[in-house]
Amino acid sequence: MTVQQILDDLNNKIGDYTPEPELWIKARLAHEINQLKEEKNAIILGHNYMEPALFHTVPDVVGDSLYLSRMAAETDKDIIVFCGVRFMAETAKILNPDKTVLIPALPAGCSLAAGITAEDVRQIKAQFPGVPVVTYINTYADVKAESDICCTSGNAHAVVESLGTDTVIFLPDEYLAGNVAQQTGKHIIFPTKNNQSPSYQYDTTMDYQMVGWTARCEVHEKFTVEDITNIRADHPDVAILAHPECSPEVVAASDYSGSTTELIRIVESIDAPEYLLLTECAMGDNIAAANPEKEMLRLCSVRCPHMNQIQLQDTRDALKYTQFVTEVPEEIRVRAYQAVERMLHIG
Repeated sequence: MTVQQILDDLNNKIGDYTPEPELWIKARLAHEINQLKEEKNAIILGHNYMEPALFHTVPDVVGDSLYLSRMAAETDKDIIVFCGVRFMAETAKILNPDKTVLIPALPAGCSLAAGITAEDVRQIKAQFPGVPVVTYINTYADVKAESDICCTSGNAHAVVESLGTDTVIFLPDEYLAGNVAQQTGKHIIFPTKNNQSPSYQYDTTMDYQMVGWTARCEVHEKFTVEDITNIRADHPDVAILAHPECSPEVVAASDYSGSTTELIRIVESIDAPEYLLLTECAMGDNIAAANPEKEMLRLCSVRCPHMNQIQLQDTRDALKYTQFVTEVPEEIRVRAYQAVERMLHIG
């Protein structure tokens, strides 16, 4: 596409709330990135939380963590540019050890991934020997290496059920674990901090079938039931869609819940006069741009600070200078690969 064609497309999608001079700058950057892709035999994977100007221009594939993991495993390109946060780029490297994997912004982290360490997992396994460990894809490679199988928000229920065990360890998202526990009819326990030591302890005298952890997404934990109550008071016919990283109470008070891909499909199919997304703001902008005939309430003000670090210029520079190469030590990669590969077979 020419710069003008990219500009026209951006105008159609996000021109209502983006100044014309800014669109020109972004169109030129996108054109340069697309040329670099061809020159360097690269593929760009764009997560649903990317800012709209990037999301709608340069990625060859867009989607949620599960879909992008599959596409990373299948690509024949020499370079993978992952427009997402560090754990996503690590997952691509786990699946493609011989390819160069770039992340546009080196500091792009994740509160969930930072909320648990490999040592934490080893301590939990020591307290519950023999209990299989399901780890959310939003974790770093060394944590995946300590796990039996990974999952995403879209297949977490299926992964837990696939194990066929009475008890499962589900890490690290407290809220996703709580929502999966409700879906599967399992009682879940969470740890408490032992003030006498740096470790966390569980009350195993309680009845339990799931063992959780206490990390949360810094975006989704901000949504409350009070938010929903207030919105419904002003918009009684609104359809409210919540990501399962929201609290179980918020999910229960919403009309629909699902992964980012599932939320997109729901928006495409519902006939409610208005809809509201309880998830990351940029994704709401991307869905609104793709569904102009639907009326989205633009009430979200929660932007992931890590995803927000990845812009078109960062993506251009990553490709242009082959910078911010993602590496995973082979001993960790091999063990983490087993957990990710098992997840991909679940679907």
